[in-house]
Amino acid sequence: MNYGKYKFEQTKKEKEARKKSKVFEIKEIRITPNIDSHDLEFKIKNAQKFLEDGNKVRFTVRFRGRELNYIKQGEEVLNSIVSQLEDVAVAEKRPILEGKNMFIILSKKS
Repeated sequence: MNYGKYKFEQTKKEKEARKKSKVFEIKEIRITPNIDSHDLEFKIKNAQKFLEDGNKVRFTVRFRGRELNYIKQGEEVLNSIVSQLEDVAVAEKRPILEGKNMFIILSKKS
């Protein structure tokens, strides 16, 4: 077999595989644990737009200063977001706390 022809076929297959693969972009939305209901609704509408475009959405709750004492409140905010978006999106994992940030990643329902 001709080596040049073999390499050409391999590169052709790789290009075809790259064409068919979908690249997901993660959009991040930052909130605080004591966010107001109207502000939260606005952020949820933006998240719905991102999900409809085929992106994943990462909600991050930032704890500043003494807010770190209210981790439970931040988790409740994230759970309420998941419950409001349950018809459009599904949570990949439970809320995760990393340092002063708690986050959850949502992806579009298939």
